[in-house]
Amino acid sequence: MIKTLALAAALVLSAGTTLAEPTHVMVRGQALDAKFIGDHMGGVEVTLTDPKGHILARGLAKGGTGDMGRIMKAPHVRGEAITDEATSGFEAMLDLDQPTLVTATARGPMGKPASAVTVTSQMWVLPGRNVTGDGWILTFPGLVIEPRIVVGTGGEISVATHVSLMCGCPIEPGGLWDATRYSIEAQLMKGDQVIASAPLSYAGKTSEFAGTLKGTMPGSYRLRLVARDSGSANAGVVEQKVVVPKP
Repeated sequence: MIKTLALAAALVLSAGTTLAEPTHVMVRGQALDAKFIGDHMGGVEVTLTDPKGHILARGLAKGGTGDMGRIMKAPHVRGEAITDEATSGFEAMLDLDQPTLVTATARGPMGKPASAVTVTSQMWVLPGRNVTGDGWILTFPGLVIEPRIVVGTGGEISVATHVSLMCGCPIEPGGLWDATRYSIEAQLMKGDQVIASAPLSYAGKTSEFAGTLKGTMPGSYRLRLVARDSGSANAGVVEQKVVVPKP
């Protein structure tokens, strides 16, 4: 009799309890109009949270940029994967006991902090229903700009910069990311005013651009570099302080 009552009580308790199910969620960061953000660019930091803001998982998307032909050249057929086991991603294992509206907040590329952006997306994740394969792909628009500035005599400011997609994909004449589509401008700022500007031209080496601002008066300035792609929404902006000394 005692055993029967204990069993009945256990059944009552279990009837009101939903057991959590392990649920795998793959999250990836893909550069707009390009490949995935992998180890070469420092990866993408991913945080998954529930509607109350509790952290469900956090980690770094690691791996390669993916297969060029599959991602950028082959026609995409519905249902066919564009990633493989080597493609950068972060696989989280969530213990869910009910459908959950999960928020993914991702920042990257982590290896290029001056150009990193934050992307947020939401998805209903169901207990036991894995989000794997290509998984949950977050798109990262932008361009990575890495300037090198030399202030010469007579107020001449020489500007060279490396410009690439967020995945580190190269820009070059005739390439998949054709240099003729990209314009890069150096803007000399005093306060909020642009007091001088100059275009930067392709410098003969992959992803390298260069130009010169001449006749700048002595003083402290901000040098802003603006890069844009005429064929997509990709753009990037960085600023650096520049001091032009007195002769």
